[in-house]
Amino acid sequence: MKKAQYIIGIDEVGRGPVAGPVTVGAVCMPQAVYSWKDFRGLKDSKKLTEEARELWFARLRGMEDVSYSTTSIKEAYIDTHGIVPAINKALAQSLRKLNVAPEECLVLLDGGLLAPSVYVQQKTIIKGDEKEYVIALASIMAKVTRDRKMVRFSKEFPQYGFEAHKGYGTAQHYHALKKHGICPLHRKSFLKRSRASAGNPL
Repeated sequence: MKKAQYIIGIDEVGRGPVAGPVTVGAVCMPQAVYSWKDFRGLKDSKKLTEEARELWFARLRGMEDVSYSTTSIKEAYIDTHGIVPAINKALAQSLRKLNVAPEECLVLLDGGLLAPSVYVQQKTIIKGDEKEYVIALASIMAKVTRDRKMVRFSKEFPQYGFEAHKGYGTAQHYHALKKHGICPLHRKSFLKRSRASAGNPL
């Protein structure tokens, strides 16, 4: 098999929230262009402060040889088709946006993610965002993109506090749901499950 010219990292954020989209990030760079010393201090986006994620986001956008893409799939699609098909759709779209031939890529994916079968050279890595910096970068791009969306949504639906919890099922969020009901951003299928597990309808 021909050695890949590019390495692509893939990660997703927003699998668990009860509101807002799921977002997949993809980061592409030529093989061996950057070494770990270029990414000292880089960790999975969930372990970085918001300020640190924004700094890494800006830094990556300024790297000449690095390209990235993000794709968000809305809550309506998640309710209709399920979270896994939504993630797979976002993943495939993010890869297409990079505009790199599949046979030229080695795709590294976090957790249980899989790329479309046309990407023959792919590897799923448990805790990949802690082991491969290209996956950690994808995690950051996805996280910053989704968080910014939720902050914008908070201006449209200020009663829910999306700017604080980003759509996750916090006590603050459930309190707002009990008081105001759902809005178009809420994943109805997720709320049904959470109500059933709690045995306490909103």
